[in-house]
Amino acid sequence: MIRILLAEDDQSMREHLTRALQKSNYDVVAVECGTQAVPYLESEKFDLLLTDIVMPEMDGIELAQLCAKLSPDTQVMFITGFSGVTLRAGETVPKAKILSKPFHLKDLVMEVQRLFEPDSIGELN
Repeated sequence: MIRILLAEDDQSMREHLTRALQKSNYDVVAVECGTQAVPYLESEKFDLLLTDIVMPEMDGIELAQLCAKLSPDTQVMFITGFSGVTLRAGETVPKAKILSKPFHLKDLVMEVQRLFEPDSIGELN
C-alpha cells in the first residue's frame, strides 16, 4: 500500500484530503505542520510527502528539502493557494508536483495516482 505523509495546517482541508486519499486505498498519516512531520520522516518510510507550502513553524518547501535529505526516494507534491510561492517551490524542489488550490478532491487523487503509475515513476513533471 502506498504511504502518504500529509502536512496541512488547515484542519478541515487536512480532514477532507485524508478521507479522499484513504477512500482511494492510500495509507495516510496527517499532521498539521512541517515540524510535526519531521519525526515521521526520520522514523518511517513514505512514498509521498503531500504538503501545503504556507504553514507556520516550518513551511512546505523547508519540509520538502529536509525530506530529500532524510528520505530521497519519497516523492513530493505541493498544494498551495498562493501563486507567488508556486514559482519559489518549483525552483527550490524542481522534481515536485504542484497542485494549486482550489482543486477538486478527485483531481488530487488523480494526480497522486499518476505519480505511482508504472510508466510515470521518475517523471514527476
